[in-house]
Amino acid sequence: MKIGVLGTGGIVKSVTKTLKQMKDVECYAIASRTLERAEEAAKEYGYAKAYGSYEELVQDPAVELVYIGTPHSRHFDDMKLCVENGKPVLCEKAFTMNGQQAREIARLSEEKGVFVAEAIWTRYMPSRKLIQDTLDSGIIGKVSTLTANLSYTISQNYRIVAPELAGGALLDVGVYGLNFAIMHFGEEIERIESSVQFTDTGVDGMESITLFFKDGRMAVLTHGIYSRSDRKGIFYGDKGYMVVENINNPQSISVFDQGDNLVKRIDVPKQISGYEYQFEECMKQIQLGETQSISMPLEDSVFVMDVMDSLRKQWGLVYPQEK
Repeated sequence: MKIGVLGTGGIVKSVTKTLKQMKDVECYAIASRTLERAEEAAKEYGYAKAYGSYEELVQDPAVELVYIGTPHSRHFDDMKLCVENGKPVLCEKAFTMNGQQAREIARLSEEKGVFVAEAIWTRYMPSRKLIQDTLDSGIIGKVSTLTANLSYTISQNYRIVAPELAGGALLDVGVYGLNFAIMHFGEEIERIESSVQFTDTGVDGMESITLFFKDGRMAVLTHGIYSRSDRKGIFYGDKGYMVVENINNPQSISVFDQGDNLVKRIDVPKQISGYEYQFEECMKQIQLGETQSISMPLEDSVFVMDVMDSLRKQWGLVYPQEK
């Protein structure tokens, strides 16, 4: 399948390395806002064609799937451009800037019959099922709580702190913590409590989020852009606890009893990088004539965006484009 890419940043470079190692995938075209930058990226990353505008790429009849790796603030416009030109889309997280935009993309996808999915890679990984199967086995008993954290030293990156680019910890790393909790505890959230610390630019730099679920369970999440955290996800049960190493790309699952003895360890299957799973599923769905992914249907993307909207409302965080 011929892949076209919008954007030339770091995530595109990482994803391309994975695409190069996949079967039945061709790194066909890459687009930037200038032809010069597109040609540089095409040469550096290994794409056959370079386009100096996104419009040109989506109008190329040979492109079979468009991967969007642009800043959050561009996702809505870039996806809309693809869908209106009949191009299947896999768009980086966060899916859009807000829930309203997410609903509009879902509506357009249905109206035009064009495939659209969010590239939140943890939703597609085999680790998701491994984690859930271990919980369902009852090995740690009745689970009451999970904690998860994800923080990186990324505040020096302008995109991360720029309000006009929908920057901040929430849309960049918080989306992983929220998806981790929702994947394993569900969407029946009764209420959300949170606290936030803002950057000098006015976006969220660090936050603590507590999700209270209708069945009595609780998820406590922390995210930030100033320091590196251990990235662990921990489930607490009445027979023990379970530690997931790195909620952003799970590497292993360790189960402990009430005496802190390791009783089971599961290593995640060997992978190229983890990015391959989202492309494999999306290509399969497109070939089947489907318009959504299985692992991250559009209603789930809309739900997560709505949760992040509610958090930003608590904090009074509004992006310039929303005013």
